[in-house]
Amino acid sequence: MKFVSWNVNGIRAAVKKDAMSFFENSGADFICLQETKATCEIVEQIGWTEGLHVFASEADKKGYSGTAIITPHEPLSVSYGLGIAKHDAEGRAVTLEYADFFLTTVYTPNSQNELKRLPYRQEWNTAFLERMKELESQKPVVFCGDLNVAHTEEDLANPKTNRKNAGFSDEERADFDTIIGAGFVDTFREFKQGKGHYSWWSYRAGARARNVGWRIDYFMISEALRERLIGAEILPDVLGSDHCPVTMEWK
Repeated sequence: MKFVSWNVNGIRAAVKKDAMSFFENSGADFICLQETKATCEIVEQIGWTEGLHVFASEADKKGYSGTAIITPHEPLSVSYGLGIAKHDAEGRAVTLEYADFFLTTVYTPNSQNELKRLPYRQEWNTAFLERMKELESQKPVVFCGDLNVAHTEEDLANPKTNRKNAGFSDEERADFDTIIGAGFVDTFREFKQGKGHYSWWSYRAGARARNVGWRIDYFMISEALRERLIGAEILPDVLGSDHCPVTMEWK
């Protein structure tokens, strides 16, 4: 069973850059998207292969945020957001329920320049983790997506110069520590250690070509699912967004 997650930075733009070929040839059972920047209707009708179910969430603000899961596997139930009105106007989460796990795609809010949105980001982090633990009380959980944080100094090319910037602040990293402490496993780090493994690059100064990037896209799983895990990858050669896809495979 294969899972793919990708912040597409606009689903329409990504499709114009041939993202659909990647999706169709990925062999994925689940395609989880973030930052679709489109209405649910647009995401549903973008050109998916017949027989796929599309579950999309959109922001109240047009052309902003948005998440989706595309799969041939019909879920037992679907929910959108966190169930908290304050957090659910930006279309940042979709959750599918299956017989033996929940799957959530999430686009975590960015703390923005000078950490202007950090207080809200911290509120979101708390509410999101509470939601994941609530689901986990019923059955194991997978959540994936753009978590907008590089957890350790090995997760970005230039940690010293980014120490107080959005995505690498002490507060955001501490919140990720809390996720790990709550029992969720960073699947990529089960297989690869060290620097150089990134999933997002600035469009400036040829950062991607030089691999001056950040690892901010993740697959996280409940400890109970660890024994099923057989692979987790980052696919930096797949173009179409400033992020690249990340994957996870199970027995």
